[in-house]
Amino acid sequence: MDSKAVKPSEEKLKPKLISVMKNYSREQFFKDIVAGIVVAIIAIPLSIALALASGVGPEQGLYTAIVAGFIVALLGGSRVQIAGPTAAFATIVAGIVADEGMDGLIMATIMAGILMVLMGLCRFGVLIKYIPGTITTGFTFGIAVTILIGQIKDFFGLDFKSPVETVDKVEAICKNLDSFNFSAFLIGCLSLAILILWPKKLEKIPASLIAVIVCSLVVNLADVNVNTIGDLYSISSAPPKFSAPEFSFSKMKALVPDAFTIAVLAAVESLLSCVVSDGMIGSKHRSNMELIAQGAANIGSSLFGGIPATGAIARTAANVKNGGRTPIAGIVHSIVVLVILVSLMPYAKLIPMPTIAAILFIVAYNMCGWKNIVYTVKTAPKSDVMVLFVTLVFTVVFDLVVAIGVGLVLAALLFMKRMADVTEAHNWVDIDDEDTDPDNIALKKIPANTRVYEINGPMFFAASDKYRYVLEDNKKFDILCIRMRNVPAIDATGIEALNNIVKRCEKRGIKVIFSHVNEQPMNAMKKAGFTERVGSENFCDHIDTALLRAAELEKQIAAARA
Repeated sequence: MDSKAVKPSEEKLKPKLISVMKNYSREQFFKDIVAGIVVAIIAIPLSIALALASGVGPEQGLYTAIVAGFIVALLGGSRVQIAGPTAAFATIVAGIVADEGMDGLIMATIMAGILMVLMGLCRFGVLIKYIPGTITTGFTFGIAVTILIGQIKDFFGLDFKSPVETVDKVEAICKNLDSFNFSAFLIGCLSLAILILWPKKLEKIPASLIAVIVCSLVVNLADVNVNTIGDLYSISSAPPKFSAPEFSFSKMKALVPDAFTIAVLAAVESLLSCVVSDGMIGSKHRSNMELIAQGAANIGSSLFGGIPATGAIARTAANVKNGGRTPIAGIVHSIVVLVILVSLMPYAKLIPMPTIAAILFIVAYNMCGWKNIVYTVKTAPKSDVMVLFVTLVFTVVFDLVVAIGVGLVLAALLFMKRMADVTEAHNWVDIDDEDTDPDNIALKKIPANTRVYEINGPMFFAASDKYRYVLEDNKKFDILCIRMRNVPAIDATGIEALNNIVKRCEKRGIKVIFSHVNEQPMNAMKKAGFTERVGSENFCDHIDTALLRAAELEKQIAAARA
């Protein structure tokens, strides 16, 4: 590993804005302005829809995009992160508002923000990896299901007071199907059609904005009997104003589980968004600084009338695709949302509720990750699949706090069982000098353009980032040999880590060979189709065989270059 590489514990607590401004150009400034405007236009209908799904007023979603988006851009550890309300918080926020009111939500969000700031200051950014991918996949799909169920009432124009719990909502929907509004259903279908069929060539103009404009005109000009935002909510165009809640120790104590859930979910989603955007722009975020920024953003958002916020993957990706490369784009996004709030917010009362429901249907579909679930079911060990579905079901039937808790306990227990299954005790032969080990790599002759790495220990979710260093340096080589004699077990995340290494090697024209893969990892790789991708001929039973295979491949590469 490169000795100059920065360890996670040594990561700078320095906003990316300060770093990128050193070489900032006029050309990039104009690109950031364009990206910020486009993202703001995307964020407006989404922020309104997510606020309504969260049980609060439409303007509070915009307050969140303005305040949280600005603070994250100013202090964040990512070059391109866009923050604001996201679907992951909708059910949590709705539950807190129903039980504790807005003061309870503000207190819980402030407590969550403080927790996140402390996590960043204590350099806990790296610890987020200890939440397995199966759990995040499970509760993300579960949240998508709850959002979809929550919007059926408005999509079909049903007439009843919606309860908070998802199971109760399903029961209420079934009991009130006789109040079905055909006009609302048609407007919902029209909205869905626009959202789904909008041409990709015009993707810079958000389909959600077009759906809102078209359906609002249809409903109001044709006087269609459909509920609009103005029928159900009061609309305010006032800018965000400071408002502090009344704190009480008893209330704070009751809100600790909710605050913890908000903090963990915001941290996971924000850092996941950072990782995705890193891959898009070839950058590296500062996870601890990002946690501090997200904590400050949640504190700021709650004190100025907003709701919990986190990094929004879709909006961040839109920022990158439209040329945004610095936090200036995020700042522009917040300013544009503020201008539109003050000048155009009264028109939001014309938006039909079935259109809001349709937008949230698409949000739920985009966030559910069903392809990832299908892939996991086909390729992952049964224990990982069980954790995924238990988390999913508990998210829908109970809530996110219970789901994450149960999921983590299950994952920990199953991991300990997996480690116990592969652990063995045996007598060691006393050797005075390590170099007398016939398999010591120091005694082997490695071909000139071959690099050999040895992985020791189980490859599982908490260790997945330890293999990223394999291709971090810029030295050129043709063959990568990965020695796995001391890897007793591997899970779905470990296979994905190896898959990423192979993908990066393919891009650089590097051939990959595996040496001495043990039984459990080999079976898992075969089930995932990994051995087919690499080629069974590139799996060798011993390091000597692997080095001979490397020498053979080097000759082939040299002949091809001649």
